Amino acid sequence: MSQQADLFKKLTAHCKEYGFIYQSSEIYDGLSAVYDYGPNGVELKNNIKEYWWRSMVQMHENITGIDAAIFMHPKTWKASGHVDAFNDPLIDNKDSKKRYRADQLVEGYLDKIEDKINKEVEKAQKRFGDSFDEAMFRQTNERVVKYTTEYEEVSKRLATAMSANDMAGLKNLIDELEIGDPEGGSRNWTEVRQFNLMFNTQLGNIAGEEGKLYLRPETAQGIFVNFLNVQKTTRQKVPFGIAQIGKAFRNEIVARQFIFRMREFEQMEMQFFVKPGTEIEWYNRWKETRMKWHLAIGTPAEKLRFKDHDNLAHYANAAVDIQFEFPFGFKELEGIHSRTDFDLSSHQELSGKKLQYFDPELNENYVPYVVETSIGCDRMFLAMISNNLIEETVPDAQGEDSSRTVLKLHPALAPVKCAVLPLLKNKEELTSKAGKLSIS
Repeated sequence: MSQQADLFKKLTAHCKEYGFIYQSSEIYDGLSAVYDYGPNGVELKNNIKEYWWRSMVQMHENITGIDAAIFMHPKTWKASGHVDAFNDPLIDNKDSKKRYRADQLVEGYLDKIEDKINKEVEKAQKRFGDSFDEAMFRQTNERVVKYTTEYEEVSKRLATAMSANDMAGLKNLIDELEIGDPEGGSRNWTEVRQFNLMFNTQLGNIAGEEGKLYLRPETAQGIFVNFLNVQKTTRQKVPFGIAQIGKAFRNEIVARQFIFRMREFEQMEMQFFVKPGTEIEWYNRWKETRMKWHLAIGTPAEKLRFKDHDNLAHYANAAVDIQFEFPFGFKELEGIHSRTDFDLSSHQELSGKKLQYFDPELNENYVPYVVETSIGCDRMFLAMISNNLIEETVPDAQGEDSSRTVLKLHPALAPVKCAVLPLLKNKEELTSKAGKLSIS
């Protein structure tokens, strides 16, 4: 087992042993990719949400919050594009019988190329020491140039295939790169096909399409359909934001890596409405603001990075992820997206109701553009555990060194802020006073 895999195994074991996370319905052998938060876990998760809410809503005069319902009119998801385009490209291995996301298989291949580049750079740094010029090395080293060229070519082909919804092109890319099953190595793949990720249910006793409802796959649409309600009741002027924390649901076929990818999860999202033409300026501002938020909670800068989207969603003209280095590599922690006016315009068109803002300075109506910040509360939880669960060496009573596992969370997030511990547990006068002090 690799060191990183061993670390991740210890992390998941620690979460259960100390009451952070349990497998849902464990007495019935569990439910895949669904988890329950235990006594310590629910406190940590609530502290994460409070930290986000305070910094996003309570410290901004022009950002307010809502709590929209999980169930929404089904036309909401038609307008947003989720009914027609909220799909994952899936592929099965005929030998292992395992299912994977085709785009993630290619991304895994790209990660390996990136690892090769980084190893070459690390070796050169050790060799040349203080005189090492990394930028020059990346531009001139034959191996690094070769790997970089391959990385760029594969990335471009992946983005093109995903943008064009070209499942055959995606399959051809997997075959050409000779990508095998991550577990067994078999290259005996099925064709790639699309799978819609929304859960659906029925409204009351009405059967058929007219009674179909969806469990929301994101919280953002509840903000968009309430745009005018919030703007009028709060009398906000553009630019202003609407924030929300809430549950979302996705029928993930390939749900792995503990709580990183689940079928039921919680989002912390803010939609910031701006004047058309200023969206990129605000997009860049929110990029930097959100990165500072992560750094302020004690996350090391080397564990965070920006990763621009190669394949933009249909609603965006700019998008970037803040990635965190989990035990299984750099993965998305938060997304910042310039969503243009797509959502409000689509809801306006399908509903027939105007969703425009009257700008008193310009004396005109317009549909605002939107900059979104979206972070998964569960992923933030996992990032905090990953970053702060450490093994340290301490001297024991005999003066010899021993190791122990310690969770060193930032005080703002820690489930337990302090402890009152009497020196002798059987001394009633001490334990009673300690008890009174702990609740005072």
